[in-house]
Amino acid sequence: MATARSSEFGRAAAAGIAVAGVVGLGLLAVPAGAGAQPALPPVDPEELVRSVLAADPQPLAGAVELDNDLGLPALPGLPQAGNGTSTARIWSDGDRRGRVQLPTDSGERTLVSDGETFWSWNSEDRTVRRVPKGEHDRDAGDADPGATAAKVLAKLQPTSLISVDGTSEVAGRPAYELVLAPRPTERTLLREVRVAVDAEHRMPLRLTVLATGSPDPAVEVGFTDLSFGPQDPELFRFTPPPGAKVEDAQRPEGHHNGDSGSTTVGDGWDTVVVAAAPPSDADRPEGVPELAELGRPVTGPWGSGRLITSAVASVIVTDDGRIAAGAVPEQVLSEALTR
Repeated sequence: MATARSSEFGRAAAAGIAVAGVVGLGLLAVPAGAGAQPALPPVDPEELVRSVLAADPQPLAGAVELDNDLGLPALPGLPQAGNGTSTARIWSDGDRRGRVQLPTDSGERTLVSDGETFWSWNSEDRTVRRVPKGEHDRDAGDADPGATAAKVLAKLQPTSLISVDGTSEVAGRPAYELVLAPRPTERTLLREVRVAVDAEHRMPLRLTVLATGSPDPAVEVGFTDLSFGPQDPELFRFTPPPGAKVEDAQRPEGHHNGDSGSTTVGDGWDTVVVAAAPPSDADRPEGVPELAELGRPVTGPWGSGRLITSAVASVIVTDDGRIAAGAVPEQVLSEALTR
């Protein structure tokens, strides 16, 4: 099914940009370090990282905002990929249940994880996508910007120079400004990633990504409003609306439970994800451009294809049906494709 494969492509491409923390949900459009600088006890950078990774998830409700300057077009089903500002509402029970509401130009997308099933509702075409337990972990994780920032932090920590650059206030909460910069051996398009860490709960509140050669954030995603505490269980139950078309997610042929079909080359800042490109046929969702229409032609030992670039990521789509993505220069992608 082209729709399922297009979703798989979105995940593979996002994995390359995801080192930059792009998850389609957002954060506060305020330059890092701006605003109030609350007085907080000094903290060792490595200890701050450890406390974030060890922190227990908290039940919460909040609003998030994404300020995006990646240079990518808005795509159907993923308007947050395009330049500009987008917003969302999020609720979490602190465990495996969550809810996200994403406004779109012509309606709303609602994502609900009830602990057993992941539901995705698109009001525009009145379609519900249903993914059983065990196959939706990545989708459910993407619905929590704090959890996503923690994953980015865990991935980048071993190959980063880590520091604490003062304090800030995010959504009315005092936070430490944690800074991760790539070690000199890392080949990446990124200059640094900043994570505003809640002083009390050690939860990431804001993620800011800066590309090499630019003083302005390529992406900034964070809470604009946030409250901790138990949430109404009804928020995490989903019943398809009357007349909705319910589709069970289709796993690409040959994939096993928990297997996205992608291969990771490298680690840390110069990670590259290599996966199968989506099919190019008449069943492609309306409005989604042919990959052959994007980027510029390139060749290498791996063959020929198209190179697509943004401020913080590069993607090569090969003519033989592969896609390589990462927050890296073209040469790193080319090397990954030859392995």
